[in-house]
Amino acid sequence: MKTQTSPANTGSTPAELNLSLTALRYIVAVDTHRNFVRAAEACGVTQPTLSAGIRSIETALDVSIFDRGAHPVRPTALGEKIIAQARVTLHNASMLQELVAAEKGDEGGEASMGIIPTIAPYILPGLFKRIHSDFPAVHLKVSEMRTKFIIGKLLSAEIDMAILATPLEQKGLLEIPLYYEKFAAYISPADELYALSEIPADSLASDRLWILEEGHCLRSQVFNFCHSHRHTHTEYQAGSIDTLVRIVDTNGGYTVIPELHTAFLTEEQRRNLRPIVRKSGPSGTPDCPTCIPVREVSLVIREDYVRERLLNVIAGCIKHIVPEEMLDSRLKRFAIKL
Repeated sequence: MKTQTSPANTGSTPAELNLSLTALRYIVAVDTHRNFVRAAEACGVTQPTLSAGIRSIETALDVSIFDRGAHPVRPTALGEKIIAQARVTLHNASMLQELVAAEKGDEGGEASMGIIPTIAPYILPGLFKRIHSDFPAVHLKVSEMRTKFIIGKLLSAEIDMAILATPLEQKGLLEIPLYYEKFAAYISPADELYALSEIPADSLASDRLWILEEGHCLRSQVFNFCHSHRHTHTEYQAGSIDTLVRIVDTNGGYTVIPELHTAFLTEEQRRNLRPIVRKSGPSGTPDCPTCIPVREVSLVIREDYVRERLLNVIAGCIKHIVPEEMLDSRLKRFAIKL
């Protein structure tokens, strides 16, 4: 009688590669903290346990993921690519968990969010309050960063979602408009523009304009409608809108602030506000509401994001924070569907 034998195992095959999600979390933690001890503390394990988990991946792949001789520790060139893929894998695993949680009607869970500094002061206080009171099972971790850094972290699955000024037109990301915010000119009573009831956008000459420093998206938005004056002096730049207002109060001139910042002004300061208008559109059309400079603010996620219930929790909270007239018309009427 002839018997069948299995072929000899001559080497590693893809079927034999067994990488645990826990070990992937370990390498991501070391990349984040650049220190094995701190990474182990963040993961809630001992340093030997974390090191053993990372060694298991390196052995399975037959590569070195980290340069342990560097101080602080850093990934090797190939390790950077492996860590980037590990982040995506962990993200996709969390999406599977979310599908199950959504099917069970569970609105809880952890979420990480990025938000830009020119939106954070107006949204975060109310968002945290409503999340804590109405959705205690949701654990929201928020990082304040500039747009380009947030986009990078979204694409690498380091954060789940973001609140940004849009459109971004970034491949791989999905934008869900939340609200539309007008801009206002904040003008010193000593400035000649103070006498006007409304300010033509092209009259905001840069020699008296105080503006946010490089890197803030609000800076580029201001230049978009003050298109005839694109140059400012570096000493006329600041890091926050509240600082800009104080500078105008002390030094004169004017700045441009978003509509929601007006709630932070005193009654006396509100007398310094003037609406900004365009006398015509790009093609010379008559003045109309669409010619008033506004910014669109959106929830931004990866295209493969599936946590629909959590998106609606966040969007629902924002609907109670932002004045109704500013909300996107679709957000008023419909739930978010992915």
